[in-house]
Amino acid sequence: MNRDWHAVVERLGGVTGLAASAKATRAFVRARGIASAADLLRMILAYCLGERGLRLTAAWASSMGLADISNVALLLRLRQCGDWLTLLVGQVLAAATPAAGKGRLIRLVDATMVPKAGKRAKTKNSLWRIHSAFDLPSERFGFFELTDEEGGERLDRIPVVPDEIRIADRAYLQPDRMAVLLDAGADLVIRSGWKGARWLDADGLPLDIIAILREGAKRGLIDRPIQVGRKEGPALELRMVALKKSPEAANAAKRKARKQARRGGHQISKATLVAAEWIILITSLKPDAFSAKEILDLYRLRWRIELAFKRLKSLIGLKAPPGTDERSAKPYLLAHLLVILLLEPLIGAFEDSPHWQQAA
Repeated sequence: MNRDWHAVVERLGGVTGLAASAKATRAFVRARGIASAADLLRMILAYCLGERGLRLTAAWASSMGLADISNVALLLRLRQCGDWLTLLVGQVLAAATPAAGKGRLIRLVDATMVPKAGKRAKTKNSLWRIHSAFDLPSERFGFFELTDEEGGERLDRIPVVPDEIRIADRAYLQPDRMAVLLDAGADLVIRSGWKGARWLDADGLPLDIIAILREGAKRGLIDRPIQVGRKEGPALELRMVALKKSPEAANAAKRKARKQARRGGHQISKATLVAAEWIILITSLKPDAFSAKEILDLYRLRWRIELAFKRLKSLIGLKAPPGTDERSAKPYLLAHLLVILLLEPLIGAFEDSPHWQQAA
């Protein structure tokens, strides 16, 4: 275990590097019960990823000769580590950032959530939201940002790497934020509902998406230019690629839509049932560079980020942090993010899921 821990320390800048970053963020200013910043980090990770609790973690550290502090002192130290762990997560992300190279960087964007602790938080549906980007072909997280429930899912929250292809679900169909990505040199593939945006034709006139879907029902595939209106600035000139679902998938989608309508207490529209039969994608990629099939194949890669979130919650044990104090809850979550980044290079050795090249 000591050998493995020394390897972790080296990846995070060594004893000297950890001491410097801990001092800069005031997580470890002077030795007082704990000899070094590296020892402090080991205790923090042992507590956050273990099942011991503060008292038993302090006892474990004493038995290891690591530190001699109380559980209260350990909690106070944890509360001071938020900025430090944020910095360490950023360092590991930066070291693993892939270059666009010959192929294009594919960034899968999504967020996962864990609830906050306490009855009050449960009543208000308070939560922690982890905004993430999962990069292909490296199969590594390329971005993390931790917010509470007030931090919405924004397509432009993640910095753009020029020439990247950003793939996201329908929650990210945000025309003004899409424009930010396009202006920065990125392309995008985003799923959409039929009412997801203000659709326009080449002349800037309103476009009836349902009529287009009905016209393409026989062929089962639609690939056509489309404009998307914005609150500010000119409309975006994009492309719509739509694929008709299998009868089984279409029926399942209709059942889900009817259930949601009943729950909301309203009558489901015929247009919603028509749209439920289709997968609708909006993209900036040009037909001469990516065929409709290739656009659909790209979007199918989105399941990789769902698998990555599963790793966080099962392999690393990410769950709601104990206690209601945000000063300790935030470092608790950041410790889990740091460990998944340290483990990612090893995951391929024991994971049997197919690689991204096989996913499409």
